[in-house]
Amino acid sequence: MTTPEISVIVPVYNEEAGLPALFARLYPAMDALGATYEILFVNDGSKDRSAAMLREQWEKRPDTTRAILLAANAGQHMAIMAGFEHCRGQIVVTLDADLQNPPEEIGKLVAKMREGYDCVGSIRMNRQDTAFRRWASKAMNNLRERITRIKMTDQGCMLRAYSRPVVDAINACREVSTFIPALAYSFAQRPTEVEVAHEERHAGESKYSLYSLIRLNFDLMTGFSLVPLQWFSMAGIAIALLSAAFVVLLAVRRIVVGPEAEGLFTLFGIAFFLIGLTLFGVGLLGEYVGRIYQQVRHRPRYLIGAILEKKE
Repeated sequence: MTTPEISVIVPVYNEEAGLPALFARLYPAMDALGATYEILFVNDGSKDRSAAMLREQWEKRPDTTRAILLAANAGQHMAIMAGFEHCRGQIVVTLDADLQNPPEEIGKLVAKMREGYDCVGSIRMNRQDTAFRRWASKAMNNLRERITRIKMTDQGCMLRAYSRPVVDAINACREVSTFIPALAYSFAQRPTEVEVAHEERHAGESKYSLYSLIRLNFDLMTGFSLVPLQWFSMAGIAIALLSAAFVVLLAVRRIVVGPEAEGLFTLFGIAFFLIGLTLFGVGLLGEYVGRIYQQVRHRPRYLIGAILEKKE
């Protein structure tokens, strides 16, 4: 277990109801691969019995099981970062604990990695989500690709595989807020994707609300591209030119036709539009400044309460 071929990292947050089914499917799926492996669970400050259940599972399978118990909730991606910094495998696979991505599909990603790819993403086929969630995900994917030039068909699928050099490069980054699949894509020299099955959540509730999804994509766009700022700058230039032309038009109209009071509400509408655009620009700029503020504080990205592993 010192240097296994495969490390599977599973972030866990309030998954008490689904963990028994995850254990029952994940270990047989990994045993069937016929490779040395470790399963590294990262408890992200769960408030239910998830941590206790991980401890029980570690006691049952200490040869292939490790668990990192974070002292407080740090978020899914920071939990995965904790797993990256402690895993030992040459092929590192990330997997959600909700069983929407079947553990049996891990073999497809491992096979691709053995072909020489260094980053393998996944595309969920026959998604079992609501129509609105599928539409929102597709829209966010398209917007993200246009802004960041990072090509991922299905950015919301956490079932992914990374080579050890890619994981080491990610660990060398000290960002306090990031989107791991996009960061890995920027380091990968030979990325690819495979189609995987998708199931309904086995138990519990999704931890991602609509606001969380929008927030995640906003972080992704501002964390990997300056295009939003550039777009806003271009919009500002265009509006400035249009405003100048409009002022000239009003001046000429006043000279030719004379003053009119009927256009007052039109001016109000234009003023409100410009004020709204200005506020949006301030918010966008604040997002970038906020990321700098988080980074320069140099606070730890997560706090580890305990690590459960077999002593060599």
